Amino acid sequence: MDQYIEFIGNHPILSLIWIALVAMIIAGWFKSKFSAIRQINPQQLTLLINREDGQVVDIRSQKEFNTGRIAGAEHLTPEQAKQSDFSSLEKFKSKPIIVVCTTGMTASGIATAMHKAGFERVYTLAGGMGAWQSASLPTSTGR
Repeated sequence: MDQYIEFIGNHPILSLIWIALVAMIIAGWFKSKFSAIRQINPQQLTLLINREDGQVVDIRSQKEFNTGRIAGAEHLTPEQAKQSDFSSLEKFKSKPIIVVCTTGMTASGIATAMHKAGFERVYTLAGGMGAWQSASLPTSTGR
C-alpha cells in the first residue's frame, strides 16, 4: 500500500489520468447497460428479422448501399439521418429497427435520434456491415 501512495505522490498527473480512464470505462459500461439502444450481433439481427419482423435501416452512402446490403434493408441517406428525417420509416415505427452503418460507430447516434423521434425498439449492429460480412452472411446488390 505504501508503494501506491509513494507512486501517487511522485506521479500525480499519471495517477489522475489513470483515475479518469477508470471512471470513463465504468461510465461507458453503465451507459451501455442502461441505454434504450442495444447493440446486437449479426446472429441476433437475423433472429429479429425472422422472428419479430425486424427492419434493417442502412445509413451508408448510396454507393456503399448499392455495392452490398442486408436483404430487405431500407436505405436512409446520411443527409436524412443527420437531419433526423425519418418520415420514410414511419411505417416501421412499431417494428424492431436495426440501424446499420459501415463500422457500427455512426449508427448509435442515429439510433438515439430515432428513439427520441418515437421509434420504440431501436438497435444497432455492433461492428456494422463489416461484422455482417465477416460472419460470411449474404448481401444483396444492385439498385
